[in-house]
Amino acid sequence: MPRDHYEVLGVSKNATPDEISKAYRKLARQHHPDRNPGDKQAEARFKEIQNAYDVLTDPKKKAMYDQFGTDVPPGAPGAGFPGGFQFGGGGGQQMDPEMAQEMFRRMFGGGGGGGGFEDLFGSFTGRGGRRGRSRPQPPAESVDVEAHVPFLTAALGGTIGLRVGDREIDVKVPAGFEDGKKLRVAGQGEMGEDIVVKVRVEPHAYFRRDGKDVLLDVPISIPEAVLGGRVEVPTVTGKRVTVKIPPGTSSGSRIRLPGMGGGGDQYLVMKVVVPKGRPDERTRELLEEYAELHPDDVRIDVPWR
Repeated sequence: MPRDHYEVLGVSKNATPDEISKAYRKLARQHHPDRNPGDKQAEARFKEIQNAYDVLTDPKKKAMYDQFGTDVPPGAPGAGFPGGFQFGGGGGQQMDPEMAQEMFRRMFGGGGGGGGFEDLFGSFTGRGGRRGRSRPQPPAESVDVEAHVPFLTAALGGTIGLRVGDREIDVKVPAGFEDGKKLRVAGQGEMGEDIVVKVRVEPHAYFRRDGKDVLLDVPISIPEAVLGGRVEVPTVTGKRVTVKIPPGTSSGSRIRLPGMGGGGDQYLVMKVVVPKGRPDERTRELLEEYAELHPDDVRIDVPWR
């Protein structure tokens, strides 16, 4: 005799749908054939668990089970009704659904409004479009994981290997993917769940990110800042380029390299470097002369002045 469905799932008869689903997920994961290859006992147990879940998550099947204590498949002869009646084709005595409803009312009571016996018998006879209803599916679930992605992979795009449980999967990272954002990998969990990957972008030795763009600090001397010049710099694509520094470039100014940031642009951030230590006498004279020729007030536009 089949075991009680509540006993199979290890829940009480007053269990909520969430409690039933939680118990099902735990047991199904434990006894799934993919995790127990060749184990006939585990396969039979999994089928028992699936059947119990199918009945207890279908309101009408659950109502019949709670009342009669057995599964009642649609159209089955003698499925819990006196006299072995059945509805529809096949062997055994035939009964008109209207007569069956009336008989059921007299035996068990109940009103004649919608949503009661009419709905119950409709599920057996197929009235109201219920014939061939698909099996209830377990609620959607996802597995949350975190992955550390190399800086250049996040900037340029690529594939990383990820271990989830006992499985190794490949995750595709789009170019310009930002730190802290999530990727969804459909149906790759142990039970067919989606995997949600939170991406943590690893730092780089000299590049950094600003959204989808890549930034590179470029030190320049005072003569280069004042007079202009040329400097060779690396890009995230691996290519090195020579760029022109305009005369009068201030520290913090940016030079844009369109499309060279992988998923965005690359920007060169100018950093004017002042020589350390005290200047020699000749340098001091030249700087003082320069200051006299260019008595600019560089703080004229600051908001705190």
